[in-house]
Amino acid sequence: MLTLPTALRAAFKEPFGPIYTEAEALLADASSEETNAPLVAVGDVVTFYLRRAGRAPDVAVVDGKTKREAVGDEIRRAVETGRLVEVTNEPGTISRDLVAALVDALAADEPTTLLVEGEEDLATLPAVLAAPLGSTIVYGQPNEGMVRVTVDEAAKTEMRDLLSQFDGDVDAVLAPIEA
Repeated sequence: MLTLPTALRAAFKEPFGPIYTEAEALLADASSEETNAPLVAVGDVVTFYLRRAGRAPDVAVVDGKTKREAVGDEIRRAVETGRLVEVTNEPGTISRDLVAALVDALAADEPTTLLVEGEEDLATLPAVLAAPLGSTIVYGQPNEGMVRVTVDEAAKTEMRDLLSQFDGDVDAVLAPIEA
């Protein structure tokens, strides 16, 4: 397991890409870049808005919460669809189980929702590393909107650099991506 050090928390205050308040605009920009690449959503509310805009993510990573509070029934019902896979990931960490589940979900032939027991807030980092080039990762920026990350070599390098500063065995946790 990797643990986010307190000193690194500030690195996550700034978004890793452009912020959108409308899912339709985000999807229009994402589809203009790469039409067949996977769309990965990290967060219940983000997943809900993407689905409501007509595009179910290929992979959704949800934990039943938004801003540390339980999501409402409408959101919960909307996001817990498709192939459901349960995974454990403690708050402030990235578990090998989460990374392995992301890799498996990206390889699946059907949309997959990862139901995280714990917290999915840091799942964007391994999602960028696991997703193929051209993919889009979307996550929520609290009180601002949805952030779109286009998976390219620069994004992969940025995420790996951040993860290298986490406490724990980075190579062991990321081993499912390298396999």
